Amino acid sequence: MIDLILEDTRERMQKSIEAFQNELTTVRTGRANPKMLDRVMVDYWGTPTPINQVAGVSVVEGRQLVIKPYDKSSLKNIEHAIFESNLGLTPQNDGQLIRIIVPPLTEERRKEFVKQVWKYAESAKVSIRNIRRSANDEIKKAEVTEDEEKDAQEQVQKITNEFVKKIDELAKVKEKDLMTV
Repeated sequence: MIDLILEDTRERMQKSIEAFQNELTTVRTGRANPKMLDRVMVDYWGTPTPINQVAGVSVVEGRQLVIKPYDKSSLKNIEHAIFESNLGLTPQNDGQLIRIIVPPLTEERRKEFVKQVWKYAESAKVSIRNIRRSANDEIKKAEVTEDEEKDAQEQVQKITNEFVKKIDELAKVKEKDLMTV
């Protein structure tokens, strides 16, 4: 029973790490990356739709994104959605596709993005701690001896510490990436 709880805890914490990594890919670093636009939702026939479902997004020449809509009538909506996304990007519409030149980040903007990374990291840590709490609750409900319960809770804490450390390491790598000119 305890082994199942610990395994489930580890799996749920790993999913939190994956969600955190996904959030990190949306923070831009001054280089063009199609994942930068993952959160952009386009109004496609009255339905908010992720940009990668209405257009092909690719990188050209390292600092330029090219967005080629599958349906030409959605070009204006895509352009509008990028403007509204607060990513600091200016789309250029040539009637066929949209080009976005990713400007180099200023020092101030880099620091803002670093703060955003650490905010995401803290959110991921809260998620990990919530998983720890629910695992400890499950252990208390399990019919085991007091010593087994204490050992299991110590194991849960070790797993928690391991995943919190991973979050910090990922955030530091992203911070270093952001602060590198």
